[in-house]
Amino acid sequence: MLRRDLLAGGLAVVATSPARASPSEWTPAQFHAARRFVDLDVGRIAYVERGSGPAAIFLHGYPLNGFQWRGAMARLEGHRRCIAVDLMGLGYSDVAADADLSPAAQAAMVVAVMDRLGLKAADLVSNDSATGVAQLVAAGHPKRVRSLLLTNGDVDTNSPPPPFMGAIEAARNDQLVGWFDRQLADNAFVRSHDGIGRGYTHPDQVLTPAVVDTYLRPLTGPDKRRRQGQGYAIAMLPNPLPAAAPALRAFDKPVRMVWARNNELFGDEWAAWLDRTFPKSRGVRFVEDANLFFPEERPDLIAEEARKLWGV
Repeated sequence: MLRRDLLAGGLAVVATSPARASPSEWTPAQFHAARRFVDLDVGRIAYVERGSGPAAIFLHGYPLNGFQWRGAMARLEGHRRCIAVDLMGLGYSDVAADADLSPAAQAAMVVAVMDRLGLKAADLVSNDSATGVAQLVAAGHPKRVRSLLLTNGDVDTNSPPPPFMGAIEAARNDQLVGWFDRQLADNAFVRSHDGIGRGYTHPDQVLTPAVVDTYLRPLTGPDKRRRQGQGYAIAMLPNPLPAAAPALRAFDKPVRMVWARNNELFGDEWAAWLDRTFPKSRGVRFVEDANLFFPEERPDLIAEEARKLWGV
């Protein structure tokens, strides 16, 4: 579907400028100090939280961790108990060496964390590969989800997206960890199109050495973590999302998509697919000049959309 067709259908398109940092956003040191753990059968799941009220769970992209959501959480803590979970194999979660890292297992982990934290239901906010995980939670446990705020990520047959297959092949050949190592050693490289900087509009403003260390240091540690950082990518296959489509069509809670237009993996058509599929979709907000990890760069936009979706 062309962008012109989407506009004709009444889907919103906006252009925004990068948001200024909020003084209340966590620094890397504050993020580390705030870390807590939930003990599950599979291992220890790391999370951070701030705020109070009904729960909202934030699910990060690859190869990031819950630190990605520091800006949005700072802006939403007055409305929700904001909880950012580190997915298995990434961040500071510590799971068994043979743990299942597939999207379905990640979704089951999110529900298990909710159980341990005593959360009957939560609003889910997601980015990148975790957008697929959020859909699986909604499909398999619809009563546990109050709403979905989905940013550009895996959808239906575009999971993993074809341009990502090279990274999966590198992971299978034990080469992806070398990419992580180089980015930790070379800040110019990490900010470039050859590093995770390709997922940002202004990588030079975001990817300081401390931020890069927070994201990538866990993936270059003990052998188990090095293997799991790559294993997360490998476990994206086989794709579980097409089988979830019937359940998504029956999901009767509000859903909103906020979609970056300047990303290489998830085109406009996938946001439109979600809009058609969810019966109570609140539509799509397309964001010009925004890249894959824009929720980290545009926390004001995420907070604005979340407040509208949540009615606060």
